[in-house]
Amino acid sequence: MRKNVHLRRRQGIGILLFLALALAVPFLAFSLYAFSFRWFFPQLIPQTWTLRAWQRILAGNFGMLRAGFASISLAGIVTTAALLIGLPASRALGLYRFRFKKVVEFLVLAPAIVPPVAIGMGLSVLFSRLGLSGTWTGVALVHLIPVLPYVILTLAAAFSRYDTSLEDQARTLGAGPLQVFFYITLPTIFPAVMVSGLFAFLISFSQYTLTMLIGAGRIITLPILLFSTIPGGDIPAVSALSIVFVLPSLFILMLTARYLAGHPAETQKMGRI
Repeated sequence: MRKNVHLRRRQGIGILLFLALALAVPFLAFSLYAFSFRWFFPQLIPQTWTLRAWQRILAGNFGMLRAGFASISLAGIVTTAALLIGLPASRALGLYRFRFKKVVEFLVLAPAIVPPVAIGMGLSVLFSRLGLSGTWTGVALVHLIPVLPYVILTLAAAFSRYDTSLEDQARTLGAGPLQVFFYITLPTIFPAVMVSGLFAFLISFSQYTLTMLIGAGRIITLPILLFSTIPGGDIPAVSALSIVFVLPSLFILMLTARYLAGHPAETQKMGRI
């Protein structure tokens, strides 16, 4: 058992190191461009350094702070809603066998397969008629479509290895439904909750196409602001904004690194009931 835990930890650490290396190279290039002025090939490093790009994106009329607040708020709302919806659905898929289960799993996975453009174009007319186009509610709802498959399937995998006898023992000792959930179920599947929450946050935070189609230009998030800045040709400003766009993802990844590395959850909390 310990060998398996150590093996999972090594695999998780290896994945994290690969991700760190994959992120470090473009992040280094962004960092150099963000503080450079007229950096041209074949110069290895910029010859002139400046804070002009940061002064531009931090200016009030640029809208970076508002866009960042909108992105983080939307991602947080979508992540919370996805976990609330995904927990009961994943429990049913992970623990129980029923007819047409494979069909249900395919339908759950389908939104992750369909291109976002097709989803957005198909829902834009409907959301417009319902008065949801250009609203936070509409954007949050459409973000749930690509997010839920990752949350449900990740949690379903955790529930497929879940031992329900712990819940039965807790009920025998007089625990209520909420006590069983918070002291038995949640601690046992907590690593999967953190990983699925990470997926949900990153997918929603980086969503551009669905936000553009359903937000109708009224909901400005960091991806919308970043893509609208690119045509201007101001590479230092785009690089600085890219760094701001990546930092929340790196912060969330650092918070959940111990769960991605395969650390077991604490499950012995029966004594608190």
